[in-house]
Amino acid sequence: MKKFFQFEELGTNYRTEFVAGLTTFLSMAYILFVNPNTLSADGATGMDWGAVFTATALAAAVGSLIMGLLAKYPVALAPGMGLNAFFAYTVVLGNGVPWETALAGVLVSGLIFIVLTISGIREIIINAIPQSLKMAVGAGIGLFIAFIGFQNAGIVVGNDATMVALGDLTSAPVALAILGIVVTVIFLALGIKGGVFYGIVITAIVGMIFNLVPLPTEIWSAPPSLAPTFGQAFLHFGDVFTGPMIGVILTFLFVDFFDTAGTLVAVATKAGLMKDNKLPKAGKALFADSAATVVGATLGTSTTTSYIESGTGVSAGGRSGLTAVFTAGFFLLALFFSPLLSVVTEEVTAPALIIVGIMMASTLKDIEWDQFEIAAPAFLTVIMMPLAYSIATGIAVGFIFYPITMIVKGKAKEIHPIMWFLFVVFIAYLGFLA
Repeated sequence: MKKFFQFEELGTNYRTEFVAGLTTFLSMAYILFVNPNTLSADGATGMDWGAVFTATALAAAVGSLIMGLLAKYPVALAPGMGLNAFFAYTVVLGNGVPWETALAGVLVSGLIFIVLTISGIREIIINAIPQSLKMAVGAGIGLFIAFIGFQNAGIVVGNDATMVALGDLTSAPVALAILGIVVTVIFLALGIKGGVFYGIVITAIVGMIFNLVPLPTEIWSAPPSLAPTFGQAFLHFGDVFTGPMIGVILTFLFVDFFDTAGTLVAVATKAGLMKDNKLPKAGKALFADSAATVVGATLGTSTTTSYIESGTGVSAGGRSGLTAVFTAGFFLLALFFSPLLSVVTEEVTAPALIIVGIMMASTLKDIEWDQFEIAAPAFLTVIMMPLAYSIATGIAVGFIFYPITMIVKGKAKEIHPIMWFLFVVFIAYLGFLA
């Protein structure tokens, strides 16, 4: 095993890899609570909470195993934040698409991702889209999921006169969510690994003490059944080939595509795995990510992707794929502790959504704000996601304005043909929505 994972070459050992795997798991374990809550939307989408929990844990375990054994990178995977919100709040609740059909859309996006990875077309697409627009998408998703977090916490509420307004901060559930935000911010400011996870735990404990959160009746049990969601994506495969779903599939594909590429580069750089500014085994890593999306959709969850929280494991010394394998093991172990998750209410998970939003918004600094022809479409991408309550709409508006501003600036020759293709696709997408 030492030879397989290249321990000597990477300067690591079993103990270091185990600690790194545990650290990575603790940093991203919040997804076990947040993903089922988001996809079920408190029952509004019709998805079974228990089945989504099991699908989340299994998708994370399988995805991390594929990454660790195939690409041999210390990168863990799980259903992605942002895309789960897009799935539930935009596609299912916003557009009225049945969740089974939405899962089929995730499956198709994963299959397309596999084809693009094997064929090498992914490189062309990555290079075709301006860096600032890629950064804008990440930042916009951050604002969107933070907005959902504020809503779930009751900190932001609807208002007939101003659209939104500040909620009742004296309400006990709202106060609990605010406490969670404060605690989590403090943990992360102090550089405590797993700060988001610990913030959830402390918020839940305080909630139980003050009778704001129900006490669990059990500690462990057999994993909830996958039956309500398993295989539904294949049963509704033929339903996705309609006008509105094309834009949805492109959004699933686009966000996963660039989020994965950015995460892999960031974590590999931190681990010292980059060579000549290139990512070795990039094809295998991207294949692992796309295969995990197909597996996740089959099980019953939204897009599975590489997690930037893997960087915490790298900071703890993780250098090989064994880190991801250990992380997979912890996700499998977590399957048997689902009764504990009854304490994780919307007020408890809201701080995690807000904090992750803050982290994702950090890409704003990489946008070329001094070039208006770039700044305008980037800003519209970012701002329209929370205002239109749709990641896809934000991407569509920004990508439509990009060719317009570039032509006016006399830079039409700099527009890649793929951007013209996306220009047409997203105009059609907005037309279908209308």
